[in-house]
Formats: sequence, C-alpha cells, structure tokens
Amino acid sequence: MGIDRRGFIRIAGLTAFGAMSNSVFDHAVASEEITEEGLVAASLKAHRWAMVIDIKKCQEQHGCTKCIDACHTVHNVPDYENPKDEIKWIWHETYEHTFHEQEHEHLPEHLRHLPVLVLCNHCDNPPCVRVCPTKATFQRNDGIVAMDMHRCIGCRYCVAACPYGSRSFNWREPKRWFEENDVDINKSFPTRTRGVVEKCNFCAERLVKGQIPACVEACEANAMFFGDLDDPDSEVREILSSRFSIRRKPNLGTLPQIYYLL
Repeated sequence: MGIDRRGFIRIAGLTAFGAMSNSVFDHAVASEEITEEGLVAASLKAHRWAMVIDIKKCQEQHGCTKCIDACHTVHNVPDYENPKDEIKWIWHETYEHTFHEQEHEHLPEHLRHLPVLVLCNHCDNPPCVRVCPTKATFQRNDGIVAMDMHRCIGCRYCVAACPYGSRSFNWREPKRWFEENDVDINKSFPTRTRGVVEKCNFCAERLVKGQIPACVEACEANAMFFGDLDDPDSEVREILSSRFSIRRKPNLGTLPQIYYLL
C-alpha cells in the first residue's frame, strides 16, 4: 500500500520520538524542576539489579497488599476488577502455581496455598526482548527489561513469549477508568494507551531520582530487598549467600533476577 509524503513524515517523526536514547518510561521524573546534574548525582546505579523476596515474612502479614497498592498507585495501574481486562505489575499467586515444577505430593498443605508475590523477573536472558519486532521491549545495561510504549504496536508477541505471565495488554483506555472512577492520576508517571502492553519496570523512573522501588519502600515486613547482584557487598548478595533461595522455572534458561527465600 502506498504512502504519501505527509504520511511518511508523520511515521518518521513518531519513530524518531520513540527511538530516543532511552524510554520515557525509563526516565519519567517528577513534575518538579530538577537539573540534569542533580538527577545524575542522585540516581541509583548498578551493574545488575535484582530483587529478593522472603516468602515467610510476606506470608506472616496475612493478606497485606501494601507493596501492590504502592506500585499500582505510582504507575497508574487501573483496577478493572475482571480477569479479561486485568492490568497488573505485581500481584499474588499461590505457591503451587508459582513453583509448580518444584512441588511434590508430600508438599505441606499450608505451603501449597501460600501467597507468593510475583512480578516481571527481569530475566538475564529475556525471551520477550528477542521476539519484539519493534524493539519496544529492550534490556538496559543494568539488566532491567524496559519498555518504550511509543514503539509498542500491540502484537503481543512478548506476552506469548513470557513464561511467567508478567505482561498485561491494554484492551481498554486506562485513562478513562481513572476519570470514570474519580481516581487521581500520578502526574509524574505517564498513563498508557489502549492497544499497548505494559509490565513492571523495576521503578526505573524512581531509581533515576535516587529512590528504591515503590514496592520495596512500602513493605513494612522487611520482606523485599533490592540491590546490585554484581556487588559482593550489596545486601542482596549477602542475603543470597547466607540463605537458600529459589527462582521461577529455572530450567527454561531465562535466568530470572527475582529470588525467593523459603
């Protein structure tokens, strides 16, 4: 199908905008003024970001959702209250669904239904990145699997490729939900549009301001830890060196960077 000059210029402009050195979702900052020098000085950096979740500590909070609420509030995630339209960045799954390859017939019943926090695993070998035809999904130098929503064409190849169910597709217009339900929008983080995929971004927009992920900050049980996996002196390395941990579907070779303490 042909394209006129105006159409070509429009597409070229959108492509250039989407291809900026880093995603707007990577570097979304608060509306208050801040100098570039100040932002660079404050930003948290790592060679390889990773998260550790203590399942037992989390379970002891008996239905606490503070981490989920904090994440979804900061990132303007709508609550449609139905599985078909559901958008989620971090949520609870049962142990048997999260680690079904590690369960057995003698697994204690309380452990089988134990709620486990799950989110994007920011894999070291992410299949979602390989299948994205527009490079809307890409891996940063610090390991974060990020998304440029402007490049997403809604093909959902990444949704099919992700073995953890960590991606959500916007079947509806998210901003309309906020308007209809009179829910305030966090203006420091952009809302998405219908027809694009979204997921956890390890709070990249907070890291650049020197803040830890919202979920970790909100956790009152001290059950979530975040840090540089390549730093032998980091808290996550110290914990993983002293406690037994497991990862989701390790046999797939995706190398998840979310570790769980039993």
